[in-house]
Amino acid sequence: MIEKIEKKERMKIKRAEMPAQKPEDRVRNFNEVPFGLTAEQAITEAARCLECKKAPCIDGCPVEVDIPGFINLILEKDFAGAARKIKQTNSLPAVCGRVCPQEEQCEIKCVLAKKFKPVAIGHLERFVADYERENNLVQIPAVAAPTGKKVAIVGSGPAGLTVAGDLIKLGHDVTVFEALHKPGGVLVYGIPEFRLPKNIVQAECDVLKDTGVKFENSTVIGKMETIDELFEMGFDAIFIGTGAGLPNFMGIPGEQLIGIYSANEYLTRSNLMRAFDENDYDTPIIRGKNVAVLGGGNTAMDAVRTSKRLGADHSYIVYRRSEAEMPARAEEIHHAMEEGIEFHMLTTPIKFIGDDQGRVVQMECLNMELGPPDDSGRRRPVPIEGSNFIMDVDLVVVAIGNSSNPLIQSTTPGLETNRWGNITVNPDTMQTSRPGVYAGGDIVTGGATVILAAGAGKKAARAIHTYLSNGAPK
Repeated sequence: MIEKIEKKERMKIKRAEMPAQKPEDRVRNFNEVPFGLTAEQAITEAARCLECKKAPCIDGCPVEVDIPGFINLILEKDFAGAARKIKQTNSLPAVCGRVCPQEEQCEIKCVLAKKFKPVAIGHLERFVADYERENNLVQIPAVAAPTGKKVAIVGSGPAGLTVAGDLIKLGHDVTVFEALHKPGGVLVYGIPEFRLPKNIVQAECDVLKDTGVKFENSTVIGKMETIDELFEMGFDAIFIGTGAGLPNFMGIPGEQLIGIYSANEYLTRSNLMRAFDENDYDTPIIRGKNVAVLGGGNTAMDAVRTSKRLGADHSYIVYRRSEAEMPARAEEIHHAMEEGIEFHMLTTPIKFIGDDQGRVVQMECLNMELGPPDDSGRRRPVPIEGSNFIMDVDLVVVAIGNSSNPLIQSTTPGLETNRWGNITVNPDTMQTSRPGVYAGGDIVTGGATVILAAGAGKKAARAIHTYLSNGAPK
């Protein structure tokens, strides 16, 4: 049996390569790109784990998953048990197994990574979560006796869903208020189907519903009800997880032209509103032939790969630094290159040019060179004088980051924010300046990762439970 292999022999096992659609096939569809590991591959990959006593991989996990514990269950072929082990601390394993940057968190801490490739923790997490769901083995978690305390969660992204999952199991009455018509937040409006199928997000939300969480969709807190009004409605504590939904623009001439989208709008139209499915949905979206996506993060990769699938002849990434400075995951950059995305590095737009109908047709750019590091630690891009050139474009997607949604802050007296408009919290408890009000995720940090938002939700859930258990004032 493979689990009997000595540790020295385990280090000789090659890391499993996840099978995936061929690039020439996947650019013509929105189906998920990786197929996932087979059971045989998962068992072999699990055998690479050295079962470290101190398990540094756990230290790298923001939601404290018992990584050696669930991997050991894979070796025992108890795949559903492995999924349940993960769910003891992470309510969203099928999501996190797909979109979290394990290479920067748990996997980078793996002892094997010092000399070999780390254990494919994310691939194994995805495998067991999918196995449990696809074989109808999902169990509704046990719930403690009702505490009589009510918690309102504003926003159903990864932070809000994590808080909901943790608090419902502790016996609290939990209601999630979501502004959009479906729960999931950035998981449904921001991440494309080919990276995160929406039926998986819905399945995770359905488990929360079956556990007792109530969802109120199409409800904009801060507009329909304020935070103070939620307290008046009988809620004992409130968690704010409204994300970073305010898109940033460059502020250059021509940015108001038709054919210039924020990444938020472009991806929301395609993902949540399913504009890519012309047969069943009539959501309008511009399908450019020469598409420029500005930025170098995961959102930019999502947008440019979407444009290719929507029929672009040329899909460009236009980024003002070099590839070494790009914040996108290496896997996403690799997939984009495989799909024929054209990268214009050390390039920045300075003006958009329109036709007589007000539609963007060209983009004036400058070449850049890298100077000394800036506050981010990356080398600062410096324009090269006189290097102006013109690119022909008929669609531009601006993916240079987002700011925090300002609605809650503007309607909640006494809620402190920082100079960027993010809500200020105690980093240990996620408590805001208002008693009984907690916050986490991108509304606190600015744009970050799904797993960091979930980690903030876990901290907040613990603190809220302590607050309610100590007799929250009415």
